[in-house]
Amino acid sequence: MAQDKNKIKLESALFTGSKYDEKESNIFFEQYKLYLELVDRISDRRQNANSYFLSINTALCAVIGYLFSKEIDVEVKPLIWFVPFGGIILSYFWYRLVKSYRDLNTAKFQVIHCIESKLPLAPYHAEWIALGEGKDSKKYTPFTHLEIWVPRCFILLYIIILIYLIPFVRLLSVFKSP
Repeated sequence: MAQDKNKIKLESALFTGSKYDEKESNIFFEQYKLYLELVDRISDRRQNANSYFLSINTALCAVIGYLFSKEIDVEVKPLIWFVPFGGIILSYFWYRLVKSYRDLNTAKFQVIHCIESKLPLAPYHAEWIALGEGKDSKKYTPFTHLEIWVPRCFILLYIIILIYLIPFVRLLSVFKSP
């Protein structure tokens, strides 16, 4: 029921309600093609953002590896804590960005399906049906379902590194009786 109301609201926002003559139909189709191009650009921006965050996280992991492999000065050792904390924050923002792009793409494809309902062909809607509308993971697993795990894995890695950095022996000695 709520989905039907959302579809009606989407259609009323998208279409003016008037019938289109041949000239307006051409304009309508050109707008549809332009919209598809914009959707493709969003996917490119999403890929660039993922590459950016992956590169920074890879660099942070390289810095951590370098700091662990070298004998570093006592003054620098406390700074090693900032790298995994920074990585956690960065990965969290990456995670939120992936979710934001997922939501944006979901809305864009709802609009595409709505536009296609007025066209003689609806290839994106037909493709979505052929893929089981994302409900059957054997047919199709949305990219976001996999993509969202990359920043989560980096967050987990940074947490493990932070746990490793905690001096457990010193911590336990505080609780030992004299």
